[in-house]
Amino acid sequence: MTQENQNPPPEQEDVAADPQVNEAAASEPAAVKTPEQEIADLNQQIGELQDNFLRAKAEGENIRRRAVEDIAKAHKFAIESFAEHLVPVTDSLYAALSTDAGDAKAFKEGLEITLKQLLSAFEKGRMTEINPAVGDKFDPHHHQAIASVPSEQDPNTVVSVLQRGYTVADRVLRPALVTVSAPK
Repeated sequence: MTQENQNPPPEQEDVAADPQVNEAAASEPAAVKTPEQEIADLNQQIGELQDNFLRAKAEGENIRRRAVEDIAKAHKFAIESFAEHLVPVTDSLYAALSTDAGDAKAFKEGLEITLKQLLSAFEKGRMTEINPAVGDKFDPHHHQAIASVPSEQDPNTVVSVLQRGYTVADRVLRPALVTVSAPK
């Protein structure tokens, strides 16, 4: 036999050497359950687990339902802030229409102020203009070429802007309509 087999592990030596542990183990009666008691205990555990499962399932469904409601509310009211910024622009336009001023210069100044209000509302709504300068390189992600015209400019550069484009939070809402220079 080897040395390991002859010597018991230290834990076993301590338990065997301690007479109080042996007496305590001998004095406690072994709790023996009848099969009916074990079945009853297991059925109780099954009932508790089923109850916990149903509660967790209901909680998950409630969380999902609340998330769907929150998303619906977010979609419904997402434009509210932007709309609040447009109300003063509408007020200015109604005021301009209600005046009988025959002065074209004053009317133009009023329109310029209203345009500034509108651009301010766009900025607050994270909406920016796409207005390429003449000679800028054509960008198909932000520009839509309507025509290709002969020009002294480099090929595929903007010759004119027919309609400004817009982005909302770096997403193109409408590309700028441009004419581009034709290749030579």
